[in-house]
Amino acid sequence: MREFKASEYKATHFDWQVDGKVATLTLNRPERKNPLTFDSYGELRDLFLNLAYANDVKSVVITGSGGNFCSGGDVHEIIGPLTKMPMPGLLEFCRMTGDAVKAMRQAPQPIVAAIDGICAGAGTMLGCASDIRLGTARSKVAFLFVRVGLAGADMGACSLLPRMIGLSRASELLLTGRAMPGEEAERFGYYNSLHAPEDLLANATKLAHSLANGPTFGHAMTKKMLWQEWNMGLGECIEAEAQAQSICMATKDFERAYVAFANKQSPVFEGN
Repeated sequence: MREFKASEYKATHFDWQVDGKVATLTLNRPERKNPLTFDSYGELRDLFLNLAYANDVKSVVITGSGGNFCSGGDVHEIIGPLTKMPMPGLLEFCRMTGDAVKAMRQAPQPIVAAIDGICAGAGTMLGCASDIRLGTARSKVAFLFVRVGLAGADMGACSLLPRMIGLSRASELLLTGRAMPGEEAERFGYYNSLHAPEDLLANATKLAHSLANGPTFGHAMTKKMLWQEWNMGLGECIEAEAQAQSICMATKDFERAYVAFANKQSPVFEGN
C-alpha cells in the first residue's frame, strides 16, 4: 500500500513543520506578504494530494508569516508572465491553481486556516479550501480577481464562496473586489471566529490538535461527504450518509467510544 511520510517531507516553497499529529504549513515570503508562484501552487497541489496517503498527520494548519496570510499570485512572477502566455498555457495554469483547491478539499485531514493581515486573491481561495477559518479583526479579505480585469470565477470561488456566505454577499465581493474587514468576514461567515493576532496561531493549533485527537476516520468521512453531497439531491444525500455512517460504525473507534462511555471515561481515538 502506498504511504507518504508527512513528518519527513521537506518543503521547497513554504515552511512545513510537524508536531505530533498536526502539521503547520506557513507561507513564508513576508517581505511581499507571502504571494504564491507557479512553483508554490504546484507544490501545494502535490503535497495535499500526497496527504491522502499519510498516516502520521491527522490535521493541518495553514498560515502566513510576518503578520499577513497571502497576497495572492505574485504580480511579477505570475501575473506579468501570464500576460505574454498563449491560451493553452493559460488554461494549464488555471487548471493547476484549481487543482490545488481540489487537493485541499479532497485531503482527508481537517485543515484549519489562521488568517491575519492581508488575505487576497488566491489567498482567499486557500481560505475557502480550508475546513475552518480563524481570523483577526485587523485582517482584510479581498477577492481581487476583478481588480486585474478577470472574472471572479477563479479557483472555485463561484462555487465555494456562495456556499459559505450566501449568493448575494458572494456576488458583491466577487464583482467589486472590495476588501472585507475581519469583523465583517466573521459576520458573513467567512471566519468561524476572531482572535487577537498574538493568539491566532496558538488557537488554530490548539483546534487542530483537538481534531487530530478525535475520530480521524470519522472526520475524513465527514469531509468527504461535505464535498460529495453538493451535487446530490436530498434522497441521494441521505442514502450516501447511511452508507458512510455504517462504514464508520464498523471502526474500532466507534467501539472505543461506547466502551469509554459505558465506563464513564473519555474515549481515546486511534483513527481505525
